[in-house]
Amino acid sequence: MISTDDQIDIYISGVGVISAAGSDLSSALISMENGQRCASDAGWLKSPLKGPFFDVPDINVPTGKMRTLCLLEKALKQALEMAALPDMTKLRVGIAMGTTVACQLNDLPFYSDYREQRHNDLSSVDTFLKGNLAEAVALMLGTHGPHVTVVNACSSGADAIGIAADWLKAGYCDVAIAGGADELNRVSVSGFHALGVSSDKLCAPFDRDREGLNLGEGAGVLILESRKRLHGRKDKPWLRLCGYGASNDAYHLTRPLPEGTSLKRSIQTAFDQAGVTFNDIAFVNAHGTATRENDKVEGQVLLEYLPGVPVVSSKAYTGHTLGAAGAIEAVYSGAALLSGWIPATTGYKNKDEEILLVPTQEKTTVSKAYALSTSIAFGGNNAALVLKREGD
Repeated sequence: MISTDDQIDIYISGVGVISAAGSDLSSALISMENGQRCASDAGWLKSPLKGPFFDVPDINVPTGKMRTLCLLEKALKQALEMAALPDMTKLRVGIAMGTTVACQLNDLPFYSDYREQRHNDLSSVDTFLKGNLAEAVALMLGTHGPHVTVVNACSSGADAIGIAADWLKAGYCDVAIAGGADELNRVSVSGFHALGVSSDKLCAPFDRDREGLNLGEGAGVLILESRKRLHGRKDKPWLRLCGYGASNDAYHLTRPLPEGTSLKRSIQTAFDQAGVTFNDIAFVNAHGTATRENDKVEGQVLLEYLPGVPVVSSKAYTGHTLGAAGAIEAVYSGAALLSGWIPATTGYKNKDEEILLVPTQEKTTVSKAYALSTSIAFGGNNAALVLKREGD
């Protein structure tokens, strides 16, 4: 356990994001404000399963490079430009990145050749070994400091942000780059289809007639710093990461504990660290995958634990981006705090009497300073992040 000084405030000096909702933050907000969903059949994937998928079009993937890393680089560039950091080679820069697909050797021709005992082209192995996200970013930027790639299923991006914040509080680094990235890939597409949780219709988070998730891809990156580091470079900080909670219920490989005890524990830990209660929360950006059990458990927990707090699922616009989800949703949550509104949870039509929670059905004004973003993952993992809008 890292020994941290909880009195050190962690500020977000820059963000970057890319998803099916938009190639950057501003374009994504326009899509969400208009209720626009940019799903496709992702023909480039050459999968016998035709989606719908929330893919990012026009991504150029050079030979020998992983698609996930290309997505991450785009979000990283946006975040660094916004943060306007000085020469990072002179700083201790921590890098924590979450992923799921990029931890797999996901080259299907390689597997086919291996099974048939044919000669294997090892170029895909080289690509895989160069695809450690945190290490690749450190090499790209020439930085020195702790770095880790977090592979913790669908909470990976949120967990990476929490780890990076702990590093700053412990004094392990001066600046931390945190987030997550994942690509659409036939391996994950086939896996979720085999589990029976993928829908051949557009997903409908928390809806009575929801049939499952739509997979997506993308990346989200946050630049984290202390107030002291920001002083003199930015007039005033705009967002703060106030709380992080993580827990595991060890109940089932893919399903959450029906009582939602572990999710509640993660939320309460994040609240305690932030020094807030549910009354301070402007909205929740829920995990909201549109799967039967996940939405049921999460919806009941949020209704009980945060009564009256508006709930939105941005996965209605991005699909489920797996290890990138927690980071992408943290970026969108921060942007919603600053802009003062959250979008409709497009796809929701009918109230589920087993849940009773009704997510946003239209663009909704929010005014309180804090937001909660939740992540629920395979293996019983749960994570929660609390963000705050600074100033007026």
